[in-house]
Amino acid sequence: MYITQSLHRALQQHPERTAVHFGDRQQSFREFADRVARLAGALQALGMQPGDRVAMLAHNSDRYLEYQMAVLWGGGVLTPCNTRWSTTEILYALNDSGSALLLVDDAFQDRVAHFRRESTVLREVIHCGDEPTPPGMHSYEALLAQAAPVPDALRRGDDLAGIFYTGGTTGFPKGVMLSHANLCSSAMALHSDELAREGGTYLHVAPMFHLADLGISMVQWLVAQTHVILPAFEPRSLLDTLERHRVTVVPLVPTMIQMLVDHQAIREPRDLSSLQTIIYGSSPISEALVERVMAFLPDVSFMQVYGMTELAPIATINPGYYHSADGRKLGKLPSAGRAGRCMELRIADPEGREVPRGTVGEVLVRGPNVMLGYWNRPELTAEALRGGWMHTGDGAWMDEDGFIYIVDRLKDMIISGGENVYSGEVESALARHPAVAASAVIGIPDERWGEAVHAVVVLKPGMQPTAGELIAHCLTLIAGYKCPRSLVFAEQLPLSAVGKVLKTALREPFWQGRSRNVA
Repeated sequence: MYITQSLHRALQQHPERTAVHFGDRQQSFREFADRVARLAGALQALGMQPGDRVAMLAHNSDRYLEYQMAVLWGGGVLTPCNTRWSTTEILYALNDSGSALLLVDDAFQDRVAHFRRESTVLREVIHCGDEPTPPGMHSYEALLAQAAPVPDALRRGDDLAGIFYTGGTTGFPKGVMLSHANLCSSAMALHSDELAREGGTYLHVAPMFHLADLGISMVQWLVAQTHVILPAFEPRSLLDTLERHRVTVVPLVPTMIQMLVDHQAIREPRDLSSLQTIIYGSSPISEALVERVMAFLPDVSFMQVYGMTELAPIATINPGYYHSADGRKLGKLPSAGRAGRCMELRIADPEGREVPRGTVGEVLVRGPNVMLGYWNRPELTAEALRGGWMHTGDGAWMDEDGFIYIVDRLKDMIISGGENVYSGEVESALARHPAVAASAVIGIPDERWGEAVHAVVVLKPGMQPTAGELIAHCLTLIAGYKCPRSLVFAEQLPLSAVGKVLKTALREPFWQGRSRNVA
């Protein structure tokens, strides 16, 4: 298996079919494949060798799609950067991955000077925006115009395809290593559940640095779908694009769905008859919200997926039938679904033994979609993959039909607006303030974001910072979405007999009478 295989097939069978729409730009598969081969040649001319990491820091665009294919075509390894991270976090990922090449667009070009000063590895920067190319950077379009197309390097199977950084519990992100086989097997599992059909149109509206978008878009490559790209999510723009481009498949995180059903634009008459499937997941969602959006879009099939970056990214699928009127009678709507094809799933006790159906345990996954490991973190890799299973850290129970129901996170992870926030990262940032003696960070209910980051802080004697000052301090160290949205002070934190902070006790007042399910 190799990711570029689908592009070869599309070029052979549908060369003149539209491959990409972005703004006023449009390309056929023939044109797109030529640009991919030329960009691969340009990257090789800049020194990219097989297995070298190439980073990109940019908003959604057609050039992001070209980057994803061209790096692999040229034999390199993808290292997409989270656009919501702080400069410190991005610099860490660049250095940790050893990314010598960086593509950057207009929105982030002002950070390049800092990266050049502080990075131990960065060598070449390519400006892929539409404004004039700043001094000291290569022009994306000029490189393509000068480069000759090169043959596909055909890295495949267990060859490393990408390093995808996810939140870390020790203050910095960790790089998840995914192979070509990991990503291809995950795409095949989704394809077997009829996520995509030949000749349809897929809309990129989720951030393209996210594996959720890449993982789902790979299914569309299998069937040579047209890719329409929005730079960012906005309800009216989304609906206008669905109608104008006759989109058939779109992934939305619950925060987007909430904003969509609350927006007046969804009540305006328009033709959305082309839309076949909305795929959702990645953060907590209520049944009430699912019911609301299905009422607005009664002819659309909804599919829920559950997974994580380490699973490339799919573990389970709850297909459209169980969201339909007949299917809902079976009571599976709250479920995250069953193990995807090619994947094996078990609910286990702390020793890894499968627990009886209906009993809560940890979700373990085994299959070709499971990551190679964490980049440069052999101890963390061994812990996560012990016994040959990926230990997700999520708690769930399984019914007699094999459907799982996520009930809580065994790891101290918060999912806010579709973004993973690890409490350890936030606590580490708070600990760097001279007034903070101890802190505990939890997720609390939030109608818009699913969960909001909440901090409980114990101050050092005689210190009196305000909550706003501590939040502003965090903003200098970590991304804004990771920073506390609320912060309170306490004399002490509740501790267990062995001295561990009892976060369950901190969460209880906020979650009483509410389910804390995860989509």
